[in-house]
Amino acid sequence: MSSGPAANAALWYADDGFLPEKHGINGRRVAGASFLRGYAQHAVADELVALVGSDAEAGTFAEAVASVAPDRPVRSLSRHFPLRMAPLDTIFYPSPNFAPEVWRRVRHGAGAYSICGLTHTTASLGVMQGFFDLCTAPHGEWDAVICTSTTVRASVRAQVDLIDDYLARHLGATRPACFQTPVVPLGLDTAAFEPDPEAGANLRTQIGLGAGDVLLATLARLSPNVKFDPLPLYLAIADARQRVGDRRLHLAVCGVFDSGHAKRVFQDGAIALLGEGAVTFLDGALPQDRLATLSAADVFVFPIDNVQETFGLAPVEAMAAGLPVITSDWDGMRDTVTPEVGFRVPTRTLRAADAAEEALRLHAEIDNYPRYVGAVSGLTEVEVPALADRIVDLAVNPGLRRKMGAAGQARARALYDWAAVVPQMQAVFADLSARRQREGTGAIRLAADALPVAPSPFRLFAAWPSQQVDFARDRIVAVPGPGVAAIFAARDLKRIGRSVQTEAELTAVLQVVASGGAAGVTIADLTGATGLRPMMVRRAVIWLMKYALARRF
Repeated sequence: MSSGPAANAALWYADDGFLPEKHGINGRRVAGASFLRGYAQHAVADELVALVGSDAEAGTFAEAVASVAPDRPVRSLSRHFPLRMAPLDTIFYPSPNFAPEVWRRVRHGAGAYSICGLTHTTASLGVMQGFFDLCTAPHGEWDAVICTSTTVRASVRAQVDLIDDYLARHLGATRPACFQTPVVPLGLDTAAFEPDPEAGANLRTQIGLGAGDVLLATLARLSPNVKFDPLPLYLAIADARQRVGDRRLHLAVCGVFDSGHAKRVFQDGAIALLGEGAVTFLDGALPQDRLATLSAADVFVFPIDNVQETFGLAPVEAMAAGLPVITSDWDGMRDTVTPEVGFRVPTRTLRAADAAEEALRLHAEIDNYPRYVGAVSGLTEVEVPALADRIVDLAVNPGLRRKMGAAGQARARALYDWAAVVPQMQAVFADLSARRQREGTGAIRLAADALPVAPSPFRLFAAWPSQQVDFARDRIVAVPGPGVAAIFAARDLKRIGRSVQTEAELTAVLQVVASGGAAGVTIADLTGATGLRPMMVRRAVIWLMKYALARRF
C-alpha cells in the first residue's frame, strides 16, 4: 500500500460534483459522493486536503468527511493558492477537463505539482473539446486521467491520437510526453448493497409473484436517449417468456425518468410489447426502492446501448447484492462482468464513416447531447435473440443463478469495494509524484500575466488607456475625500463580495499615504509600513486614485 504525502492528493472539491442530494442525481455526482466517502474511510493519509471555492464548500467538505470518518483530520484551502497543499504534491480533479488547472499551474512551473483527472462520460462535446484543450495545454507525463475501464481508455487514446495527428499535420508540432491514462475502476461500498430479505419479499408480494416466478430487474437513469433504449429488452422478454414454461417473467425498472418523453417510451413501450402488468416501475430517487429492487430480483439486466456510459456501476451494485447479471458486451462491463458472474450479450455498430454525420451535427450544435447519443444508440444493436436466450438460461436454472450471484458478490467485494479501489488510486498519485520529480525539472513556466489563454487584461488591453504606470518614480499624496468606507458603501462592494483589495487593506494604505503629508510617500514606504506586497500596494494606490482619495506627483 502506498503511503506518505506523495500517495495522497488534495481533492479539488465543489459541491456540484459531490452532493447529488443538493444538485440532482446523476452518475457523476453519485460517483463523486461515493468516492469521497470511500476515500475518507480507506485512504492511508495523515489528513484529507480540499481545494475549495468558498468557506461554504469547506464546511460541506468537512461535514461529508466527518459523517463517515469523524476522526480524520481535514484541511481546506482556496483553489487560488494550490501550493499551500504542501507537503502534498498532487491534485485530484474529478473530471477529465482539467486544462484550466494546467494553465493555472504554469505560472509556478508546469512541474510544480501533478494533476490527476477522472473520466465519467467521454461522449459530450465539452469533454471532447476538453481533451483537445488538455493536449495543447502545458501538461506533463506526471499528470494523468484515470480511465475507469479499458474501453474508455481506448476511446481516450483514440482521440489523443487524432489530436496528435492534427497538430503534426497542421502545425508541424510534436507534443511532449503525454499524460498517463491508468485504468482504475469506480468503487462502491459493497456492504451497502447487502440484500434486505423482508424488503425483497414485500416487493415480490406487491407484484404478485409466486415462488417459481422470476423477477428481472434493472437500475438506471430512465432515458431512452441518454442511457438505454428499453424496447430491445422488452422484445427479448416477450420472446423468453414463451420458453420458460409456467414461470412468470416480470421486470422491475427502478430509476428516475428524465423527461415526459422517456416516461412514455418506457411505460407505453412496455404495454405495447409486453401487455399490461408486465413491468413495475419504482422510484430510483428513493434508497428504499433501490434496495427493495435488488433484494427482490432473481436476475439483473442492463442492456446498455449508449456511448454515454463508460463504466456501468449498476451491474457492480447488483453483483454486490448477490445477483447474476446479464449485460450488453459494452464499455466497462467488458472488465466487470466475467463468465462466472453473468452473461454479456453481443453488440454491433457501424464503421466510423457511417456515423460522421452525427459527430458533425453535434459539433455544429444542430443536435444537442441527448439527441446525439440517442442517434448513436439508434445505430447500435444489442442482439435481441441472444439477450432472450440468456434470460431463459437463468430463468430456468435457479442453481446457476445462485452460483453466478455468489461469484459476483465475491468479485464485487474483492475488486470494486472502495477498500480495494482507493489503494489503486493512491498508487497512481505516488507514481505521478515520482514521475514529476524525475522529469518535471525545467518544465515550462510562464509569467502570471502572460498566459495565452488568460492574459492579464492590462497586457491584452494595453492599447486602451492613455498611460500605464508602476509608480516607481512617483510619490503618493492623500486627497481629502469621503474615505474608503464611504466609497465601499456607495459602490455596494461588501454585498458584491469582490474588490481589488479588502477594505482593511485599502484603509491601511490610505492612512500611510495621509501620514506622509504634502511630501507624500513612495511605493517602498507603503510596502514597508503595511507589510503588503508591492503589487498589492500598487493595486491599492490606483484604486484610491480612481476615487480621488490620492494622487501622484
